[in-house]
Amino acid sequence: MLVGEITWAPMEDEMQFEVAGLGNALVDALVQVDDDAILEELGLTKGTMHPVDHERWTEVYERVKGHGVEIHPGGSCANTVATLAMLGSSSILCGQVGEDQFGRRYAGQMVDICGDHSIRFSSDGNTGKCLSIISTTDAERTLVTDLGAAVHLSGLEKFAERIRESKLLHVTGYLFLGGPMAQVAWDAMDLAKELNVPISVDVADPFVVSAGRDEMWRALREYADIAFLNEDEAFALTGMRGEDAVKAVAEVVDIAVVKLGKSGSLIRTNGKTWRVGIHATDAVDTTGAGDTYAAGYLHGWLKGWDPDKAGDLGARLASLTVSQIGAVCRDNAEVERILSTVELA
Repeated sequence: MLVGEITWAPMEDEMQFEVAGLGNALVDALVQVDDDAILEELGLTKGTMHPVDHERWTEVYERVKGHGVEIHPGGSCANTVATLAMLGSSSILCGQVGEDQFGRRYAGQMVDICGDHSIRFSSDGNTGKCLSIISTTDAERTLVTDLGAAVHLSGLEKFAERIRESKLLHVTGYLFLGGPMAQVAWDAMDLAKELNVPISVDVADPFVVSAGRDEMWRALREYADIAFLNEDEAFALTGMRGEDAVKAVAEVVDIAVVKLGKSGSLIRTNGKTWRVGIHATDAVDTTGAGDTYAAGYLHGWLKGWDPDKAGDLGARLASLTVSQIGAVCRDNAEVERILSTVELA
């Protein structure tokens, strides 16, 4: 089958999934606070991410849980995979959690969403988790993150078969920061490339580019067929913005997508740049907007849609995501309505 310039080789009757995702499996713990004084009390800087160990994470969690904490399966790749499943594109996540209550809950929720999982349980660490403290005054997020067992996955094992059974491998830039997960990511992309399974890479964060610019260029140049970046990530990678940035990325991948926030997004493929607008909404929590955009675009790509139509689905889902608390759209009926609207357009 051919979509744009990307081909995949496996026979349709061998395929069990449309997308196999590899990412850090992190529990999302979401809590809203009306008074930012609690951040000062905890020694947290508003609007920033604080890497911590399990003990410190638990200390902060115990302090804020009385405000009402929602628990969901998270991590950038998981957000994309879950949204794809909601759209009807069969998908599965490979990652690692601890053998604890959070880990068992995470795996169970991924089964509820996707029908299956490729999660590995580790006895050597606690489940990774991100506590997102959301200020109701301005929707600003303060993150407290313990990566835990998530970054210590080693070896593909059964996930190799998942890749073999899929139409696309999706990975995020966080994996290239080093450690065992980095090698798993390179091995997974090597296997996908050998099998002619297309690869999409979500650059994920400007910090990722700053920490490993050469590794990111290698991932895009040698492996990626589709690349997702926001404006800051594109600038960190290329030193350019807007159309210049998307053109620079498109020189090494078949499809380059640069998200420009309130200015929409740019998609470049086959020597043409498409501009996609936004769907304005009142932002409550910006968590996961880029992840759901990627899901919408990939769903459209799998269906063979034109880039602007796929991008419009991504933009609509991103808008829905920021209008609620949490990184994955909660309203199934609204997701179905958006999908039908775009399909009929």
